Amino acid sequence: MNNSNTLPLHFIDHNIQHCRLIDIPKIKDHRGNLAVVENGILPFKMQRVYYLFDIPAGAYRGGHAHKEQMEFLIAISGSFQVILDDGKQKKNVMLNRPDQGLFIPTGIWRELQDFSQGSVCLVLNSDKFAESDYIRDYDKFRLLKSEQ
Repeated sequence: MNNSNTLPLHFIDHNIQHCRLIDIPKIKDHRGNLAVVENGILPFKMQRVYYLFDIPAGAYRGGHAHKEQMEFLIAISGSFQVILDDGKQKKNVMLNRPDQGLFIPTGIWRELQDFSQGSVCLVLNSDKFAESDYIRDYDKFRLLKSEQ
């Protein structure tokens, strides 16, 4: 059975080069800066927002890919590493600025690790939660990506 028939074409087509850092418009003020994410900043319409916090030392998050959903990760506080994997190549990205985020399209495996103490990761997602959109098994992910 060809599992790629159940996946959108862009799942297979997306690779590491489609992931990119995006600067978030910042308004500087002596009382404190303000960063704004609104329509037109991201390459998708936001449908869900969640954040990761109180992450224990040595823990990692992620460990999945999405079939349809896209994400934008921001280190609101502190820093962490994002390991991106398209099934052929990997890339590490350090997030440590609240005015810059990482766009991750569909079909990219991601793992988050090396969280600094007190770090907070804000995630803007293109759709509501659907467990069926997640690929949580790395071997299955590699198999699906290889069916190009």
